[in-house]
Amino acid sequence: MHGFNNRFDDSVYRFAQIVHDSKTPVIPVLFTWPSRGELRLRAYTYDRESANYSRDALEGLLGSLTAHPAVTEVSLLAHSMGNWVALEALRGRSIRRELAAARLKPDKLKNVLLVAPDVDVDVFRAQIQRMGSARPQIGLFVSQDDEALGLSKTLWGDVPRLGDIDPKLEPYRSELARDRIVTFDLTTLAQAGDDAHDRAFEDVTSVMGMIKQRLSEGQSLADQRSGAANPLGLITDGAATTGK
Repeated sequence: MHGFNNRFDDSVYRFAQIVHDSKTPVIPVLFTWPSRGELRLRAYTYDRESANYSRDALEGLLGSLTAHPAVTEVSLLAHSMGNWVALEALRGRSIRRELAAARLKPDKLKNVLLVAPDVDVDVFRAQIQRMGSARPQIGLFVSQDDEALGLSKTLWGDVPRLGDIDPKLEPYRSELARDRIVTFDLTTLAQAGDDAHDRAFEDVTSVMGMIKQRLSEGQSLADQRSGAANPLGLITDGAATTGK
């Protein structure tokens, strides 16, 4: 799911590049939301409202995918402001699943990857707690040198953004461990002139290497059984719905 300042055509191009570079054996599904596609302050607030507008549509899409009999597993990838849409959709979905728990089958939504999330840390804490222990496995990708999130932090009154925390510091370290959130600090991949906000997608090979290493250490992000039929990867660059 794309983030702020990403138009539909930009999202399609980036999504295709990510799928190609990662060489991940999935059926890719792109979910976009109506970003204004402008790098302006007023466009940021417009995009935030568009993200709010789109969360129900994403929740509906996740419901359709997980209900399909041919789909065995779903993973969700979100970037920047798209993480707000993803987390709100997951929160709403968890509430509805809880109300209908008696007749629901095990959830096929297994993994959620939050890349450079432009989300308030305190709000994230509340969202995670509301989802409860039955939530999908969450992978968090952060960079402390992310200038885009630094600007967002300023706009939101110097409140920390989830995507630029230092996961080694308290209280984050204890909270992430308690909530079983697997964290990847991409600050270590910094190179001269790179864009920290897009680092996860510009250096896919290194990021995939970090994930594989973490998996080898026993922190599972996905079901690694061989031969699983029709795995499906869902990538969102923001929040969905094609019109507003």
